[in-house]
Amino acid sequence: MITFIISAIVVGAITGGIGRLLIPGRQDIGWVPTILAGIVAALAGTAIAHLLGFADRTLLTFVVQIVMAVICVGVVSNMQAKKRGSKA
Repeated sequence: MITFIISAIVVGAITGGIGRLLIPGRQDIGWVPTILAGIVAALAGTAIAHLLGFADRTLLTFVVQIVMAVICVGVVSNMQAKKRGSKA
């Protein structure tokens, strides 16, 4: 169980970080939301790969995870921006 948690954090950090790098401009979110978005993206990307039948292809699965990370980080970034905008 602890191995799964550590693996999820590491994969989340990698996918979230790459997803954040691929989005143009500045994303004003911290490292914790980035990792959480990466974890969600990795799980969603793996699920999509299983559903489409190519989960055995590691590189293709990783590409889907990165695409999902871009989407997840973008959503979190937009949510943070709207949250900060309503406080001002």
